[in-house]
Amino acid sequence: MVVEVARVDEAKGRLAELYLAHVSGATKLAYLLTGDRELARDLAQDAFVRVAGRFTHLRAPEAFDAYLRRTVVNLAKNQFRRARLERALLSSLQRAPNPTDPAETLEDRDEVWRLLSRLPYRQRAAIVLRYYEDLSEAQVADLLRCSVHAVNALVGRGLRKLRGTREGV
Repeated sequence: MVVEVARVDEAKGRLAELYLAHVSGATKLAYLLTGDRELARDLAQDAFVRVAGRFTHLRAPEAFDAYLRRTVVNLAKNQFRRARLERALLSSLQRAPNPTDPAETLEDRDEVWRLLSRLPYRQRAAIVLRYYEDLSEAQVADLLRCSVHAVNALVGRGLRKLRGTREGV
């Protein structure tokens, strides 16, 4: 028991030494990559936690600094990728039509479900899997246990029925 406590204390001491030796350089690197001091601190800390957690598994523990730098670069790259995706999502949401009356959208949704319920099961399943679940034709064919050609036929016939029913309404 005393030996285990001593090992834990020794490991904490080694981690503290590594942190003090490398956190400044990692933070500077992260700042140069991002231009944001707070984000740089966060990235440096995250990188240290990730690399320190894998310290015993590193091929060359003396290369801790290189592993830490690589992790900082990867985390910064992921941060920019995430920010780009968020901007793209916000942009697409701004371009999306904004319904003026929520009641209209509810009525439209109810009408679509009512019309879908009138379709034969396989046509309804093909349309829902293809467009609502956004599955590929091959995935739908696999789920319905039919060919891709049959899926295309089912979707086509179902959509024609839906269009004809909706135009007649």
